[in-house]
Amino acid sequence: MDERPVLVLGSTGYVGGRLVPLLLERGHRVRAAGRSVEKIRSRPWADNPMVEVVRADMHDAASLLAAAKGCRAAFYLVHSMSRPSRDFAAEERDAAYNMVRAASGSGLERIIYLGGLGEDHKDRPLSKHLRSRAEVARILALSPARVTTLRAAQIIGAGSSSFELIRYLGDRLPVMLTPEWVRTRTQPIAIRNVLGYLAGCLENDATAGLTLDIGGPDVLSYTELFHLYAEVAGLPRRRIIPAPFLTPRLSSFWVSMFTPVPMSLVRSLVEGLRNEVVCRDNAIRELVPQKLLTCREAIRRAVDKTAQQQVETCLFDVGSACMPEWAGVNDPDYAGGTRYEMGYRARLQGDPEQVWQTVARIGGERGWYYGDPLWQLRGFIDRLLAGPGTRRGRPHGDGVPRVGDALDFWRVIASDPGRRLLLLAEMRLPGEALLEFRLKSQWDNAVDLSMTAKFLPKGLFGILYWKAMYPFHLLLFSNMIENISRRAGTFLYEPPERIESKK
Repeated sequence: MDERPVLVLGSTGYVGGRLVPLLLERGHRVRAAGRSVEKIRSRPWADNPMVEVVRADMHDAASLLAAAKGCRAAFYLVHSMSRPSRDFAAEERDAAYNMVRAASGSGLERIIYLGGLGEDHKDRPLSKHLRSRAEVARILALSPARVTTLRAAQIIGAGSSSFELIRYLGDRLPVMLTPEWVRTRTQPIAIRNVLGYLAGCLENDATAGLTLDIGGPDVLSYTELFHLYAEVAGLPRRRIIPAPFLTPRLSSFWVSMFTPVPMSLVRSLVEGLRNEVVCRDNAIRELVPQKLLTCREAIRRAVDKTAQQQVETCLFDVGSACMPEWAGVNDPDYAGGTRYEMGYRARLQGDPEQVWQTVARIGGERGWYYGDPLWQLRGFIDRLLAGPGTRRGRPHGDGVPRVGDALDFWRVIASDPGRRLLLLAEMRLPGEALLEFRLKSQWDNAVDLSMTAKFLPKGLFGILYWKAMYPFHLLLFSNMIENISRRAGTFLYEPPERIESKK
């Protein structure tokens, strides 16, 4: 086997995070790339001696070229759909051209790209999302590397965006008013089979330079998919009533209100549901033979893994875990820019490890240790503003949060067990916000605990927002520290002391 590594772009995403361990299992050396090295290193496979971790930004051509050098092949598993960009197609285009440049300068021999199914017809043109996926394939074909394009419809697996849409709508709505796309035919594929095709294409040179459609054995309408999910999940049969007046925009809004899937991603997915996505040929089945799971089998596996909290990766893994530049800057006051900081610290008497475990379990079903109705109200407002809200919960139950994890409407950007948990706000805000928990052990069975909110306002509205939220922060933080102390089985050796500054 060729000892040169395989570059995986999007190594911490839904597909990439599962592909890396499969490649390792098959004996391939892997170079895992992403914008945040810390996020990659927090993955359970990152300490494997066959893994090399590198930083690469798809919009930074130099970093992409450096990551590709010395590799024999690259998996292109990145997209901009879930990012709240006004023009994700332009971002996708820029990233694809940078990939072509990297392949030209690094000597990459192959690129394997996971794109989308769908044909462009005059009476029913492709959605912006599917059109962009097709454009990326055309751009990558300009590369001197031989490109294999796999075109897939919905991917069914625990934590996938398609499955989560079906699961949340099916669980919560016994009666659904839906647009006409519920009659559109689709050919979903299980995540296990997607991974098998990706790895199989790498190992079969006969797939190089080909565009191959991949799908499961079933062709269904979305109505049939909803009914199948309800049957597998043990739910009463759902009533689905087509409503022609529901436009894609209205559909996106109500889907977003009932599911935790980000609005930016929901809009792209819903617009694409009007297009029939069925394989034109099945050549891949001879080139990379494997047992294809039926929709029923794929949904059953996804339901079971979700119930057992054994979801290896999920759609919420996509997100920046990079530290904002302003958070580490200590410019003098006259350098300009306003940054606010406030919170509380207290000394607790008790087991420091128990204090850390209590802090690390924050969020999700356990809540935020004080004022949960206020957090829920903030999450509801965020959903109305097309933000993530609090429905993402905790991806790994009571486990220690990993860098890159989504935690309600926060993103973990630092997790140092026993010492520090740093969260970046992904809710809709007129600025950028951080929430930091720090623990410092003192003498035996004593620990200093601090909770600090940091905020970089954007314009006058950002400043007014901070001032309006100030009383709530005072109420929340002081009580949160006291409740964390009680939950940890400690007591307050010294009462909470306010932390506050403005730069």
